[in-house]
Amino acid sequence: MLAAVWTGDGRLDILAGVPNIKAADKWVLQSEKRRLRNISTKTRVRTLTKKAAASGDASEASAAESSLDRAAGKGVIHKNKAARKKSRLAKGLRAREAAASAAAVAGTERPGRSGKKR
Repeated sequence: MLAAVWTGDGRLDILAGVPNIKAADKWVLQSEKRRLRNISTKTRVRTLTKKAAASGDASEASAAESSLDRAAGKGVIHKNKAARKKSRLAKGLRAREAAASAAAVAGTERPGRSGKKR
């Protein structure tokens, strides 16, 4: 079992349970570096996706989709998860645009006239 702990002075200490292989120390360090890099990437993807969903801006949606593709390409997230997130983001943006266009059409009608004969 591999185990590592960050010390207060910025070093990574290897704990008991490490296999009796000299390179295991390096494997633990590499795994920890990858884990931290993956956390950073996932956080960035999540932030960009939330921003794009909240704003409804096409350029932010494009940036979010690009970050999802990059994360999936590097293996940080699964490619199907990236596709699902992109699909849901696009669906939300389309719904927002449809609601905005419907509100614009509704705002062009003359007030007080419903079009019905009395």
